[in-house]
Amino acid sequence: MPKMKTKRGAAKRFTKSGTGKIRRHRAYHSHILTNKTTKRKRRLRKSADVSRSDMKILKGCLPYL
Repeated sequence: MPKMKTKRGAAKRFTKSGTGKIRRHRAYHSHILTNKTTKRKRRLRKSADVSRSDMKILKGCLPYL
Protein backbone atom coordinates (compact mmCIF):
# COMPACT_ATOMS: atom_id res chain seq x y z
CA MET A 1 0.00 0.00 0.00
CA PRO A 2 1.38 3.44 -0.91
CA LYS A 3 2.23 6.08 1.67
CA MET A 4 -0.48 8.56 2.63
CA LYS A 5 0.08 12.15 1.61
CA THR A 6 0.21 14.88 4.24
CA LYS A 7 -1.95 17.96 3.64
CA ARG A 8 0.81 20.57 3.38
CA GLY A 9 -1.40 23.48 4.47
CA ALA A 10 -2.21 21.67 7.71
CA ALA A 11 1.44 20.68 8.25
CA LYS A 12 2.44 24.35 8.20
CA ARG A 13 -0.25 25.35 10.72
CA PHE A 14 -0.13 22.61 13.34
CA THR A 15 2.63 21.08 15.48
CA LYS A 16 2.73 18.23 17.93
CA SER A 17 3.51 18.92 21.59
CA GLY A 18 5.65 16.73 23.82
CA THR A 19 2.59 15.08 25.33
CA GLY A 20 1.16 14.21 21.90
CA LYS A 21 -1.44 16.97 21.67
CA ILE A 22 -1.73 19.05 18.50
CA ARG A 23 -1.04 22.77 18.95
CA ARG A 24 -2.36 25.68 16.88
CA HIS A 25 -1.91 29.43 16.73
CA ARG A 26 -4.76 31.73 17.72
CA ALA A 27 -6.69 33.81 15.20
CA TYR A 28 -7.30 37.61 15.19
CA HIS A 29 -3.66 38.62 15.71
CA SER A 30 -2.70 39.68 12.20
CA HIS A 31 -4.10 43.19 11.67
CA ILE A 32 -6.28 45.98 13.14
CA LEU A 33 -4.39 45.61 16.41
CA THR A 34 -4.96 49.22 17.50
CA ASN A 35 -8.57 48.42 18.50
CA LYS A 36 -7.59 45.43 20.63
CA THR A 37 -6.47 45.69 24.22
CA THR A 38 -2.90 44.85 25.25
CA LYS A 39 -4.19 41.99 27.40
CA ARG A 40 -6.07 40.48 24.47
CA LYS A 41 -3.08 40.78 22.13
CA ARG A 42 -0.80 39.16 24.70
CA ARG A 43 -3.15 36.18 25.02
CA LEU A 44 -3.38 35.83 21.24
CA ARG A 45 0.41 35.39 21.06
CA LYS A 46 0.27 32.06 22.86
CA SER A 47 -0.60 28.83 21.13
CA ALA A 48 -3.61 26.67 22.04
CA ASP A 49 -4.57 23.01 21.87
CA VAL A 50 -6.80 21.74 19.08
CA SER A 51 -10.25 20.64 20.27
CA ARG A 52 -11.17 16.94 20.40
CA SER A 53 -13.69 17.22 17.56
CA ASP A 54 -11.08 18.79 15.27
CA MET A 55 -8.46 16.16 16.21
CA LYS A 56 -10.41 13.52 14.27
CA ILE A 57 -10.28 15.64 11.10
CA LEU A 58 -6.57 16.40 11.55
CA LYS A 59 -5.68 12.71 11.91
CA GLY A 60 -6.56 12.34 8.21
CA CYS A 61 -4.75 15.51 7.20
CA LEU A 62 -1.59 14.74 9.18
CA PRO A 63 -1.15 10.95 9.13
CA TYR A 64 2.51 11.03 10.25
CA LEU A 65 2.38 13.80 12.86
